[in-house]
Amino acid sequence: MTNKHIEVVKKWLVDKESVSHEELRANAKTAAYTTAYAAYSAAAYAAAALDVDAAYWVKKYEELTNDK
Repeated sequence: MTNKHIEVVKKWLVDKESVSHEELRANAKTAAYTTAYAAYSAAAYAAAALDVDAAYWVKKYEELTNDK
């Protein structure tokens, strides 16, 4: 099962112009209340434009959930 918050971050990591800053912030906000810490962290770092940290948390989420 895919995580919609992780998918937004992955899309942003591939193409920074494909997701607006507002979308990233909204993604982080909803992830904080609805999902695992790793997914929230990935979304929050993406919203802060910290792609290395966001990529780390995407990988961590995938490792923890076996969801790639």
